[in-house]
Amino acid sequence: MAEEKVDVIIIGSGHSGGMAAKVLTEKGISCLMLNAGPIADVHKDTEVKAAYTLPYRNFKKPGQLAHVFQSDEFNANTWVDEQEVPYTYDQQKPYNWVRVRLFGGRSLFWSRQSFRLSDYEFKAKSHDGYGDDWPISLADLGPYYARVEAIFRVSGHADGLPQYPDGNFVVDDSPWSGCMARFRDAGKKLGVPVCKARSAMGVDGLASSVNLLLPDAFATGKLRAVPNVVVRELSLDKSTGLVNEVHFVDRLSRREMSVKARVVILAAGTLESTRLLLNSKIANSSGVLGHYLIDQVYGPGISCSIPEARDGKATPGLVGGSGLVPRFRNIETKHPKFLRGYALNVFSNTGGMDPRNFATYGEDLQKKLDSYHGSGFSTGMMGEVLARYENHVRIDPNVVDAWDIPALHIETKYTDNEYDMARDAVETSIALAEGAGFEILAKNYDPNPPGYSIHELGTCRMGDDPKTSVLNKWNQSHDIKNLLVVDGASFVSGGWQNPTMTILALAMRAADHLGDEMRKGNV
Repeated sequence: MAEEKVDVIIIGSGHSGGMAAKVLTEKGISCLMLNAGPIADVHKDTEVKAAYTLPYRNFKKPGQLAHVFQSDEFNANTWVDEQEVPYTYDQQKPYNWVRVRLFGGRSLFWSRQSFRLSDYEFKAKSHDGYGDDWPISLADLGPYYARVEAIFRVSGHADGLPQYPDGNFVVDDSPWSGCMARFRDAGKKLGVPVCKARSAMGVDGLASSVNLLLPDAFATGKLRAVPNVVVRELSLDKSTGLVNEVHFVDRLSRREMSVKARVVILAAGTLESTRLLLNSKIANSSGVLGHYLIDQVYGPGISCSIPEARDGKATPGLVGGSGLVPRFRNIETKHPKFLRGYALNVFSNTGGMDPRNFATYGEDLQKKLDSYHGSGFSTGMMGEVLARYENHVRIDPNVVDAWDIPALHIETKYTDNEYDMARDAVETSIALAEGAGFEILAKNYDPNPPGYSIHELGTCRMGDDPKTSVLNKWNQSHDIKNLLVVDGASFVSGGWQNPTMTILALAMRAADHLGDEMRKGNV
């Protein structure tokens, strides 16, 4: 491959890489996709085995996936092994980095929440004075959101709220269950909107890169994909300053290889893309590469019971369904204790209750669980984390992965802004639940560690000023015009929203522009 030169190399096969491949190949541009993991065999790799046949009886190998809360021994091969691909952090400031190196990446495990950012996010500094505005607005990204929503078949209901922008929806006119209607009505009395959530329906039960994006790219005949290769470094042409070669290693054989390219697109995920740039020592004339790491606050919320649904009295008309409280703080008025805002995911559960909701044990606990079965109701917070320069990643000079590639050190923590926001989210949940007549069983004010949301963003931010940003408004490096970063690394602020729709829309917009520039000979 060292003698070959391709039009575009795309590093990563998840939502952003898949979208870039689809757009570029449909424009007639040849692409080579490099992915660090294998192509999953859905039948073989999802075979269910009895727990007694597993070496650790489903308790998983100690230390293998310490920060992956979703993991167990049944699915351990899904996630990146932290011993094989380590990262470091201050033990007083933990970070959960959840990674997938299967072909399709984390798009295979996306929760499908599908939200647009609003101009309260894109133009946040203009609204409240903190941080920086994005170099684009909702109007710039709106047409791409609409195209992405059509591909992913986003179900939703138009609510007409500027902080919760409407989209190109498969209309959700499903009725509210009785408990959800009561919660919604309690919100109206307190001036808190309770809306339908928005979710990608996908096709055939999946809404991923591997079924909605990459098949279209392969169908053009313009895409080749190479699995099981770990990219080590990008190198520059010394005469032009452009990126001209990608160096990688075969994950299994350890063979070193390289390929030349006209353009390189990073779509490996926020932290992996940033790690590659830092290890390559490029694209950082601004000095901000690796800085402004953000995610979202998860964890705070409440668990409740619907009294009329206890003791076997739950009915489909009373219990079930979900909703969303979109951001309502710091829109028209200013909260005295924190900037920005949060949303609440709201769920009604017809199954069993968590035993931790009851301060008892033994026979009495079983009686409680039997009585409360089918009456569950809960809220969970999604809160914005402010972008701060000091929250950053850098290369750890003393730690390497299984292929001798230097590992990342992650330095980040939450501040009073996040903790005060979390407390308000729980107090709001309590007020709404009590207004709906629910019994509150448990309250959690404590955020999970940074990274737990699996929404790591920033570290390679876009902006108009090359002195304060890494990328321009088209996701191109200010320093190297034939280098693009199209994943969540480009975010300037995160908002409360699941970022997937925005990542997809940005990748589509960037690839659309790149294709036009390549045709003109500008890149």
